[in-house]
Amino acid sequence: MTSAHISAPSPTVNQRKQYIDKLPKHDPAKQPDNRFPLYLGDWRKSDPRYDDDLAMDNMDEPHLKRKLTILKAYPEIEKLYGHDNRTALVTILTAAAQVYFAYLFGRVWTETVAGMLVFAYVVGGSITALYGVLIHEASHNHAAPTVFLNKIVGLIANIGIPVPIYASFRRYHLEHHTYQGVTGMDPDLPLEWEKKMIRGNAALKLLWLFIFPVMYVVRGASMKRSPSTWEIYNVIFTLTTDMLMVRFCGLRGLLYLFLSLWFGYGLHPGAAHFIQEHYTFDDGQETYSYYGILNKPYMNIGFHNEHHDFTKVAWSRLPAVRAMAPEYYDSLAYHTSWLKVHWKFITEPGYGPQSRLGRTMEDHKTARKQAGKIRRADAHAYEAMALDDMKDTTTKEE
Repeated sequence: MTSAHISAPSPTVNQRKQYIDKLPKHDPAKQPDNRFPLYLGDWRKSDPRYDDDLAMDNMDEPHLKRKLTILKAYPEIEKLYGHDNRTALVTILTAAAQVYFAYLFGRVWTETVAGMLVFAYVVGGSITALYGVLIHEASHNHAAPTVFLNKIVGLIANIGIPVPIYASFRRYHLEHHTYQGVTGMDPDLPLEWEKKMIRGNAALKLLWLFIFPVMYVVRGASMKRSPSTWEIYNVIFTLTTDMLMVRFCGLRGLLYLFLSLWFGYGLHPGAAHFIQEHYTFDDGQETYSYYGILNKPYMNIGFHNEHHDFTKVAWSRLPAVRAMAPEYYDSLAYHTSWLKVHWKFITEPGYGPQSRLGRTMEDHKTARKQAGKIRRADAHAYEAMALDDMKDTTTKEE
């Protein structure tokens, strides 16, 4: 299948043709996956006006195979692997800022309610949305040189969030990478009630996005798994920081942090990437990048295809991945405005929580085994990459 049907913003037809002409052509004898080289599927996106469930694919998630394909053409991308020490510094500074603002609203500016609400949305919500990015980087070990130090960075980011998020996010997000779209395994997929109740109704979608912070808790709980050691540590750590917050900043200061969390993970421009990343705006494409101005304050979180393809590349070097292999990324559909992502998703009845792609574990595993049909050297490289990418997803904590 080609990527001729693009509904998200894309290059011009001539530009896309120039990019695609540079790509290797599909040879079934050498490459059994008919999605090669862009790894776009032949499925039709789920439309809540007509469909009752997710669109389903009979192939594995596309990113590991595309990673191998891109590395054949551009092996120098591996030089971009590694963490960025600036992430830890930003985490410390933003955590200190939110604690200071909590003190101001808890002990100093105690007469204003409207002012606190506005500030919590504009400033607190923006910072909390950034915490999500920082926790994401720490979860992939991009914030510090060791796994343990990355976990400490994740806990520091959690100081400004009054509920224990970091350890659970790390656990389930790494599983999302390994089992993207696998029903019953990918914790990022919508639950049954989300698909059945909300569908394409604009008012319900607006309400659903407003309560989106709750969905992280509900979806995690639906996995019915015992908490890991670090999740327990995270609960103890957050309860301690919350008690200290009440002691020094008052209940009102803690309320400011709750409001910041609610706004920053809900109906906020900085939270639109939750919709941008995997909600299907076009047939055949399950992951989308965002190339807009808000990537600067939000540390390139919009480069989502690049991130899924190369999970070992820190935020600061993701644009370099795209620059090295433009024919693979600029020929995919992408977004340029998070405001438009929210607007389109909410107002158009053809989109809803079910606008996602699913696959069974059996299909996922079967499609992965196709790599063995590639010539032996490629198959070995593929297997090594698969094991390397999957090893961090274990729920056993150090």
